[in-house]
Order: sequence, then structure tokens, then C-alpha cells
Amino acid sequence: MKILVVDDEKLLVKGIKFNLETEGYTVDVGYDGEDAVNLARSGKYDLIILDLMMPRKDGLEACQEIRGFSSVPIIMLTARGERADLLLGFESGADDYVTKPFDILELKARIRALLRRANRTLPNTGGSSLEHGHIRLDEARRSAYRDGEAVELTMKEFDLILFLMKHPGKVYSREALLDLVWGYDYQGDTRTVDVHIRRLREKLERDPAKPRYIVTKWGVGYYFAD
Repeated sequence: MKILVVDDEKLLVKGIKFNLETEGYTVDVGYDGEDAVNLARSGKYDLIILDLMMPRKDGLEACQEIRGFSSVPIIMLTARGERADLLLGFESGADDYVTKPFDILELKARIRALLRRANRTLPNTGGSSLEHGHIRLDEARRSAYRDGEAVELTMKEFDLILFLMKHPGKVYSREALLDLVWGYDYQGDTRTVDVHIRRLREKLERDPAKPRYIVTKWGVGYYFAD
């Protein structure tokens, strides 16, 4: 597995690189947002770790630009830990975040979890495809389609729509979705769910302002309308 680590704190980058290489990962490094985008364009990384605050191009800009050509899992590092910044990270397409200062064991655990999801495949049988109206998911390949056209989803976006499509008509609160899709140990704000729902609507609904499938039950939560 190959990981790209980008942060302007060179000692931190050195420490992360050392710890990940002892786990058997191959690690490339960069020190600003321009490095992140340029290196990511090679398409050879299984996961990218981006700092939020960097020179030349910050992590939010870099993440957003990378999302224009890649669905590679991205973990955002932030020293702020403020909810607004974390939500901006998810808006830009990040899959997870770690707040500085962090325990390297926590970072490793987040990396393993994202890589497991990214590489999880099922037997390529008819049962691996879900289709409702103009939306289709290929679970085995973790691919999404709208009106037959491929749509790039982040890992967490795919996990969320897959979960909802597997339970059509059932309403889930934001808290329940955080537990069931993000994981019981996730410490993020429930507004994270709102951000991902909005992005899914923009990518999969024909009219995001009047969603047909990814529906809000006001005062309760979200559900997939069969």
C-alpha cells in the first residue's frame, strides 16, 4: 500500500513517514498543497493524508482539486479542531479527519479502517448491484451511476448511500447514521451527515433541490425512498 503524506511541519512528516513505513506502507511526502495535487495526479496512492493549513495552497483547496480527478481516500489533519473547519474539510471531499496533536496509533487505526473499506470487494454476482430508478450502485466495484453515467463518490459518500439503499423507506436519525456508517467511535458533529447528504443529492439526484430518492424526514432524519 502506498500513502502520500503532505504537511508543512517537516518533523511531523518525518515522524509519520517513519511510523507508517514500520507498518509496511510505502510513503511519499510533500510540504504544501501544490505538492499534494501534483503528486496525487500520478494516481498511484492508496490513501492521502493532508494538513489543513499549508502554504501555497491549503488542504481544503488541495482536497477539492484532488476530488476533481480522484476518489482516493483522504484524511485531513487539523490543529484547530473547530467544527466549522472539519465540516469544510468534508465539503471539500475528505473522508476522515484527525485533530492535532494526535496519537500515532489513532492515525494508524483511521488509515487501516479507510483502506479496508476502499479495498473491500464482494463476489461479482447479480446480488452485488443495487438499482432504484436512475441510481445504480455496484457494491463489488464500489461504483455509482446516475442515468447510466459513472459518478465519482468519496468512500464515505458511497458507504452512506449504500447503507440507505439497502434499507429503503427506513428513516435514520443523524446520530444513528454516524454510529452505523461512520462508526461508534466517531467524534464528529452530526452536521457531517447533512454535508454528505447534500453532496450525494448534488451528484445523484436529477434535481437536488427536489430530491426523489435521498429524502429528509423533517425533525427525524433521512431515508431512501423506494
